[in-house]
Amino acid sequence: MAFGTVGLKTHIWNNNARSVMLLAAYPFVIAAMVWAVGAAFGYIWEAGVSGDARSSRMAVAMGNGVVLEYWPLILTVVALWFMVAYFFHTRMLRTLSHARPVTRIEEPELYNLVENLCISQGVPMPKLEIIETRARNAFASGIDNKSYTITVTRGLLQSLEKDEVEGVLAHELTHIINRDVRLLIVSIIFTGMIGFIAQLAWSSFRYNLYLGGGRGGRRDGRIMVIVLVVMAILWVGYIATVFTRFALSRRREYMADAGAVEMTKNPDAMMRALLRIAKRDRIPETTDDVALMCTVNSKPFLGLFATHPPIEQRVQIISEVTGTPIPDMRAGERTDDDQRFVTPNEGKPNPWLSRRNKGE
Repeated sequence: MAFGTVGLKTHIWNNNARSVMLLAAYPFVIAAMVWAVGAAFGYIWEAGVSGDARSSRMAVAMGNGVVLEYWPLILTVVALWFMVAYFFHTRMLRTLSHARPVTRIEEPELYNLVENLCISQGVPMPKLEIIETRARNAFASGIDNKSYTITVTRGLLQSLEKDEVEGVLAHELTHIINRDVRLLIVSIIFTGMIGFIAQLAWSSFRYNLYLGGGRGGRRDGRIMVIVLVVMAILWVGYIATVFTRFALSRRREYMADAGAVEMTKNPDAMMRALLRIAKRDRIPETTDDVALMCTVNSKPFLGLFATHPPIEQRVQIISEVTGTPIPDMRAGERTDDDQRFVTPNEGKPNPWLSRRNKGE
């Protein structure tokens, strides 16, 4: 069994296996939730009619009946969701993160850095996108060579030196090579649909309460209980899938740091990049799913539910493994203006940045 084994090849194999397992488990999770909803409906409805022990038998019969009757519909909905996610996941992430694609003409230095790294590793060039925000971060996305994308924030480019930006890009390219990106996308898709249904049910419930609250009767009381039970089942399913995100190994970040150092041969730059991103990583107006994929995802409240190791720990490990002293600088410190990464937009008004940062 490969899940407990250390090694790059094993890590890639494990990520591919986990992706397949998540995809394979998804229809069964949906079917189990449908069964639970049917059983709850049968139990509550029968208990209200007869008030005897037949409720349990009715619950099981109703749950089985719903799944057996509607399993083709369940599989069809799951298949449709995967088709939508497969063809439109890039557009979904772009919308969630407020990113925009950039061309070689717009960002030649950025393109050259990524292209050189790709040539050195013998991998295809991913697409590039930029988020016009002062936050400092980056992430990789996609599920195959056609959709792999590296997204960076404008704040990252304006606050780091060139070799530090190269380290971050190498980190994200390592995520692509190690198939971490594919696993994360599958995990987010896995969570997304259940979360969407749960929130839709909650919104419908609140809307009905607002419009129809106060109309009582025994029949309405049972319907209300059934609706509450259905929502509870949906939220339990949603929370269960959220925890799959935390089950994803934080080792992937250490391995991506190591991959970046191996690519660039510059551990000092990688440590400086992490320290400059620290405390400046939160991208405004985006979701936790996007933050999950970023180079750094700091979590307040003692790091509870953190999906990334602490910055200090990552820097310490790079220092110990490579024998390189930790840079003498403060977390979040910006590089001097004359040393920072230069972009063609320097000194020019940036309509994207102005628009996206009105709320900051």
